[in-house]
Amino acid sequence: MRLPAAIAGRLVYPLQERVFRRSTFSDLATLERSQWLTRGALEDLQRRKLRELLEVAHAHCPWHRRRMQAAGLAPDDLGELADLRRLPTMDKAEAAAHRDELVWKGVPGGAYPYNTGGSSGQPLIFHFGRGRQASDAAGRIRARRWWGVEVGEPEVYIWGAPVELNKTDWVKTVRDRLLNQLVLNAFAMSPERMDRYLDALESFQPRCIYGYSSSVALLAAHARERGHRPRLPRLRVVCTTGEPLYDHQRSLISEVFGVAVANEFGSRDIGFTAHETPHGQMLLMSESIILEVLDPQGNPVAPGQTGEAVMTGLCSQAQPFIRYRTGDMLRMSPETDRDGRGLHVIAEVMGRQTDFLVRADGTIMHALAGIYVLRAVDGVGEFKLIQHDRLNLEAQVVPNARWRADGARAIETGLRARLGDDVTIHVRLLDTIPPEASGKHRYVVSHVRLEGGLEQAAGHPQPQ
Repeated sequence: MRLPAAIAGRLVYPLQERVFRRSTFSDLATLERSQWLTRGALEDLQRRKLRELLEVAHAHCPWHRRRMQAAGLAPDDLGELADLRRLPTMDKAEAAAHRDELVWKGVPGGAYPYNTGGSSGQPLIFHFGRGRQASDAAGRIRARRWWGVEVGEPEVYIWGAPVELNKTDWVKTVRDRLLNQLVLNAFAMSPERMDRYLDALESFQPRCIYGYSSSVALLAAHARERGHRPRLPRLRVVCTTGEPLYDHQRSLISEVFGVAVANEFGSRDIGFTAHETPHGQMLLMSESIILEVLDPQGNPVAPGQTGEAVMTGLCSQAQPFIRYRTGDMLRMSPETDRDGRGLHVIAEVMGRQTDFLVRADGTIMHALAGIYVLRAVDGVGEFKLIQHDRLNLEAQVVPNARWRADGARAIETGLRARLGDDVTIHVRLLDTIPPEASGKHRYVVSHVRLEGGLEQAAGHPQPQ
């Protein structure tokens, strides 16, 4: 049984946000107006928000204050956005090493610890505030509206995180249902479970499906193998996130579910960054993010050229991320939004690549099931998981200063809890983890071939 969408979207969700002191719906009203600003007016807005962020960083974050002083840049010196380039970039290792000097614990609404998914191979514990939460939520609601999906309408999440794996978390389950949300676990996609997922989709009749690109593609591949095309007349869009969406995955998902696929780009540390429109354009959340695309020497590249995404989170007051090297590769577009918005357009996000993990019994798990284990162990600086076969998993770890002697055992215990007690886990401590022969960094690599037609869900060629 579901609540009417109007009650979930206009009563329950706003009430939840007020209880948590998040300005989500006032932010949403502002975003609905600001997206129609001209590009110049939007960049003026970015500049004003950037100056406010620099004021916060200078006043409350000693590490940022030292960087600004060394660069000779005070908040009042910011005349145009290009002045930001006077500051050096920062990376994930620096954010981890200087965490205590980066967090403004007195930020209005409080600062809350969180950690990255670790798909970059470098997990990070960081802090965010209510403002970042509200900005992300408002941005997603606005992006859903581009596709005709209103807040409160039924959504299915093909997702995985520790809280979703906790069957005793009845509070979250009740909350999801009151918000017309249904979570299907992406960490345990056996054929039998995927059969149940397809039944659940038809019973729930979502307006939107949202999930990891590879997990949604896996469910679509399973449905096609079964000769089952889900009957979802209310579905408007499938939104994918968390990893690159490859053309063959997009075609597969669209064919099986009968609607367009909209890709999303973001990260836990920076937040919701960009979303695809019905015209196939990826629009930056320009009111919340300043995006620079830089070459290896740190110089801006021209639109259409590939470079590293370096971001400044304009709502990251609890722990400011200023000129933050994300490790993601992308290209900006010289185009403007075809509907007339002033938001910046991203031509292509290359991102990073992950694989599925496969249990001994054949259950297919999203790579984040293993990544979550590594990122929870303090002292893991970088990592790579290599599944040689169903019973052998290698965890390569570059330890940092917080590494403890019991770290390897914690990794082994956590991975066995995901993959089964009969799996051999070999933890290797290394000084560095080299990239693949292609030069790309793949942080979860599986040599286990998916069976039947399911290999179509993978984002890379399957092992022979």
